[in-house]
Order: sequence, then structure tokens, then C-alpha cells
Amino acid sequence: MTQCVLITGGASGLGAALVKQYAQRGATICIADLHAERAKKVIAENAQQATDVFFQPCDITSQADVEELLQVITERWGKLDILINNAGVATGGALAYEDIEQWEWVLNINLLGMVRMTRAFAPLLAKQSQSWLINIASQAGITPIPYMASYNASKAAVASFSETMHLELAKDGIHVSVVCPSFFATNLDESMRSKQPGVHELVKKLLSRSDINADDVANIIVKQAEAGDFMILSHKVGKKALFMKRFMPTNSYMRMMKKKLQRFGPKK
Repeated sequence: MTQCVLITGGASGLGAALVKQYAQRGATICIADLHAERAKKVIAENAQQATDVFFQPCDITSQADVEELLQVITERWGKLDILINNAGVATGGALAYEDIEQWEWVLNINLLGMVRMTRAFAPLLAKQSQSWLINIASQAGITPIPYMASYNASKAAVASFSETMHLELAKDGIHVSVVCPSFFATNLDESMRSKQPGVHELVKKLLSRSDINADDVANIIVKQAEAGDFMILSHKVGKKALFMKRFMPTNSYMRMMKKKLQRFGPKK
């Protein structure tokens, strides 16, 4: 039976790579995004392989938009097999540069947007005998680095929310995964907000260092979610970092990280 897949932020970056992965599996896909022109390009690239792929404009900070998306999906498909909460933004800067408005902005999109989507679509997912909820967090949420406090906190909250949903929604046949990729080449820096000079350049440098791309990450996500994994780590360096944090004494780990990151930061 054809799977129906809803991907927020599916018009670019990792979202577009996920559209490609599910199109290759012959899925029916909805791209929920703010960027219509980008979505049209992704649709054109995947229309031949997907059973169907269409765009629905949606701002995940708007409850009205989320409810309209739910109505569209319900009327068009009558079911939902997979929801991927991928839409998100980035922030950066030292604490003194990150005002409360910036904190509220990133938390409203990265965390509360995901909460809105999950609350709206969980009942539809539960109608299936088996369904998947895949939340895109970040390595930054489990092994944070300096100069990204609000982003790190938003993604840590996503990881915690996902763990809670993994336990809470299991009785409804919904398998929940959380994805924590390290930096890789994407357009995350386009949406990034920072008032500190040098932060955008720092993030671009980190994004360019990865030895895997968005297609690689998307392939890992699909395979591991289908296998029933909860936490999906796409990067070897991320797996190593989490292993050290989990198994080293906390004080030793923090001393090691402080020493390692002494010279890390934006150039003035």
C-alpha cells in the first residue's frame, strides 16, 4: 500500500532530500513549506517517481495554517503514515548578543512548531495500525557547543519532547524517532539570525566541513526510522561525541570540552 508522507520544510535542504528518498519508494508526499517556488522545483524533480507529490503552504508558527494543513491532508488522503517535523531555523551568538526576541523566535519555530504539528496530526497517525513520527533535532541538542545557546536549547527540547512522545504514543502504534545530525552542507545559514559579527561565517565554515551530504543523511533517516530506531545519529563524529559524554565522568567530560573549545568562536 502506498505510504502517505507529510514533510514540513520539504522545499529545500534536508527536507528536499527526504522528499527524494520517499519519492524513490513511490510514496505520496505533501511538502508543507513557506517557499512555493522552491517547492515547485522539488515537485518537478520528483514527480515521475512519487505516486503523487504536492505543495501546501504552511507556517508552523500559525495554528490556523496547521489546522488548514490537517484539513487538506484529511480530505485528500484520509490518512497519514509518516509525519516528518523537519522545518526549523538557526540562531547564534554569545549570550550577550542573543536577546529574548531571538530566543522566542527560535523556540516558537523549532519547538512549538513541532508541538503544534504533532498535536494536530497524532490522531490521524493513530488511525493506522503502524505509523511514524520523525522529528529533526540536531547534534547541538545533545552535545552542545558555545555561541549557539538558543539553538542548542531548542534542539535539546526537541530531543526531550521526542523521547516523551516515543513513550506516550507507542500505545497508538506510532513509532517516534528523533534525528540528531551534526553539521552538513545545507541552507540552514540562510534562515540564521545572529547579532554577533562573525557568527554567520563560523556556521558556514562548520557546515562545509562535513564528509556527508543531505542525501546521505536522508537515506540514513529513512532506513533507521523504518528499522525502529529511536535516536538517529548520522555522523560518526556525532556518535563519538555522544559516546564520550555518556560514558566519561561528567566533570572530566566538561573539562575536556572546555580545553578543546578554548579557541572556538567567531572571529572579531
